[in-house]
Amino acid sequence: MSMMTPSEAKPIRVLIADDHAMVLEMFKQFLSNLPDFEAQTAPDLDTALEKMDAEGPFDLVLVDLDMPGMNGVGGLSKAIERNGGNPVGILTSNPTAHVVSESLSLGGAGIILKTESLKNLTNEIRFMANGGRYVPVELINRPRAKARDTSGNSSLSEREMTVLALLAQGKPNREIGAELGLAEATVKMHVKSICAKLGASNRTQAVIVARDIGIF
Repeated sequence: MSMMTPSEAKPIRVLIADDHAMVLEMFKQFLSNLPDFEAQTAPDLDTALEKMDAEGPFDLVLVDLDMPGMNGVGGLSKAIERNGGNPVGILTSNPTAHVVSESLSLGGAGIILKTESLKNLTNEIRFMANGGRYVPVELINRPRAKARDTSGNSSLSEREMTVLALLAQGKPNREIGAELGLAEATVKMHVKSICAKLGASNRTQAVIVARDIGIF
């Protein structure tokens, strides 16, 4: 019997459910460009459950903690039940220590942070799809550090809030500078500060985090 070559191996089928179109587009575009991944998306829990019934089970399902239908980690249990015993993990930005422990106790495959670099995402998905339980080191070592960010806009200056709102509209630094009467270098400085305060690695993730924690 002939051995299956890597090119013939079945791709890892991933379903990502999140109510932010930007998140879905970012994850799907990234994973779809990789030869060994097949990504599908859903905008809410009910749609994700329907996809699991119709096309599942998936090798891994990632559900946003705060999207419609989730009711906290309660939605995780529903997704686990519908994915035929295959792994289901939480996708979020600022999980509390309680959320982490409760999701694991319910049988969740772990936590993937939206603020993490995409280059780490493939290894995390492979690990979880193969039955591993993944929790980022920073959530284990510094469980309160993430919670502190949930105050969100209290740490952002008024100017940073304005820049952030324009980032959410998809405007580049040059247009933001023109609109606010700022040099492009100054806008870059504000974007860097916003990312640092929100724990994001880039402008897209900063907008995602801001929406997740209720800044707008």
